[in-house]
Amino acid sequence: MLEVITSANFDEVINSGPVLVDFYADWCGPCRMIAPILEELSEVYKGVVRIVKVNINDDEQLAKRYQINSIPNLLAFKNGEVVKQVIGFQTKANLINILDEIK
Repeated sequence: MLEVITSANFDEVINSGPVLVDFYADWCGPCRMIAPILEELSEVYKGVVRIVKVNINDDEQLAKRYQINSIPNLLAFKNGEVVKQVIGFQTKANLINILDEIK
């Protein structure tokens, strides 16, 4: 299960190394479709890129901070800065490319 982070530990997490953050909601169909792919890749990239989730319904503050208007919305962070953003369902190959860019 991917780690769900909140505004309480968000800054600490994004400054801990390369991180891919999945902004999602439980009711979102495409979010549920991408979840198993992210789970699998979190094992493949363990210790290289951290993959975490933010529930936009539980943490509206973070959704506003990053202007999340559509989900799934994936933000790739390197050195605490957003280096890439992709919106909508992504294939495994696309996700691998993103992870390889930030590792």
